[in-house]
Amino acid sequence: QVQLVESGGGLVQPGGSLTLSCAASGRTFRYAGMGWFRQAPGKEREFVAVSRRSGAVTRYSDSVKGRFTLSRDNAKNTMYLQLNSLKPEDTDVYYCAADHRIITSELPTPGAYDYWGKGNEVTVSS
Repeated sequence: QVQLVESGGGLVQPGGSLTLSCAASGRTFRYAGMGWFRQAPGKEREFVAVSRRSGAVTRYSDSVKGRFTLSRDNAKNTMYLQLNSLKPEDTDVYYCAADHRIITSELPTPGAYDYWGKGNEVTVSS
């Protein structure tokens, strides 16, 4: 069974930074696509940043473009999300997701992923 374990969330002041990590473990797992999503209570899960394993394709939502950076360490099956210039509206539960068959056009679609982390809360507040 594949597990995705997130870490790095917490409370940060507006304008501050955080780094989220997502490590895949379990049976041998070579993902094709991996991404970060976020969800507020009562709202749908939305894509934040997604990437193919090769790094040939990386996409960001308009709301985080230029502030967040997704990176990968494929040897460790680990993905990171660097969150800079945080705003109160970035407050959400952040989830990482991975899939070993996903195609590029499906990367931003939450329903296309088979594996999910449990979520990591990020709170931006003064």
